[in-house]
Amino acid sequence: MDETVWVGIDVGRHAHHAAAVNGAGTVLWSRRIPNDQPAIEALVDRVAGVETVVWAIDMTAPESALLRGVLAVRRQHIRYVPGRVVHSMTGAFAGEGKTDARDAVVIAQTARLRGDLATVSVPDDVAIELDLLTGHRNDLVAERTRGINRLRGLLTRIFPALERCFDYSTLTGLAFLIQFTTPSSIAAASDGEIFDHLRGHGVRRPTIPKMIDRARAAAAAQTVTLPGEATTAMLVQQAAASLMALTRQIAVLDKQITEVFRRHRHARILESVPGIGTRSGAELVAITGGDLTSFGSAAKLAAYAGLAPVPHDSGNRHGTLRRPQRYHRRLRKVFYMAALNSSQRDGPSREFYQRKRREKRSHVHALIALARRLVDVVWALIRDGRLWTSQPVAPPTTSPVAA
Repeated sequence: MDETVWVGIDVGRHAHHAAAVNGAGTVLWSRRIPNDQPAIEALVDRVAGVETVVWAIDMTAPESALLRGVLAVRRQHIRYVPGRVVHSMTGAFAGEGKTDARDAVVIAQTARLRGDLATVSVPDDVAIELDLLTGHRNDLVAERTRGINRLRGLLTRIFPALERCFDYSTLTGLAFLIQFTTPSSIAAASDGEIFDHLRGHGVRRPTIPKMIDRARAAAAAQTVTLPGEATTAMLVQQAAASLMALTRQIAVLDKQITEVFRRHRHARILESVPGIGTRSGAELVAITGGDLTSFGSAAKLAAYAGLAPVPHDSGNRHGTLRRPQRYHRRLRKVFYMAALNSSQRDGPSREFYQRKRREKRSHVHALIALARRLVDVVWALIRDGRLWTSQPVAPPTTSPVAA
């Protein structure tokens, strides 16, 4: 048999399509397989006699979890061919049709032609847990943001002054709206009733008098009753109650994320870096699969985070750099927020940020430069297995890219 075979798999939810090519690019076989363990194991057995088998997939989403798990147990090497690359490479082959079988062949051929594709590694258990928990938290936060926007829109319809009174991203403001949403409801309640209601929902005593004064002033400024007030007030109260429950759910989830994150072997190292807390550290572990060194170098990690410049020369234009278009948005946000937080504390990070500002860099550009530097710092600490110290770390060898 052939010494090396490349197997490309077009991943699907219910079934995958696999195709194998040899070193000459000849398609050896192509078949559709269900997304079940016996079928995937039978596919692996089909190439068991081949000296070297390189597997390539176009998706690392949950649909490919069983496939990746079975291949990992069978100690198979998996390469990742992004969907954008598959789309670009399709034009290099004859025909314009698009089928799963054709995509599988393109994935296999791409893996054969390109030796720089990323290897798909199996993350550790803690990284998987953090990936699930942080992903769920991001969904809940997005849902809460949408809910707050809807609540503000409803409240503006009937009581604009009250909408401006409080911050409804906190439990304090939401607690008030559970019962008092119209000028008449505020005017009809005594200060004691409002006080008891807010205290019953955990609002701090020193905060309540100021809230009552602001609500009274808003109610006194509006005497007209707008159409649909009763129905809108009911919807506002329901939205406030839902948002309070959602906020508490996020708080419980944050505690769970902290507990899981601190079980990871790199937790103490990441938490020692100024600007990186438990939440951003958990995101970092989840995104990288728990092993930053798998990227090979700090430069590759920075490129994955979109913090490495890309040449953009053309004609007589030389030495131009731009931000890459393909990078991991969440990972870039982790390092950017870490740079923002650390730039506000005394230490090497703040000194580096201020030096960039003295070099006439804008605030955003200086933060991106610091984020690129933090990539080197985190990489070095994880590689050496040591905690952060106040000793300066050498700046990156490549210049930070402008935003």
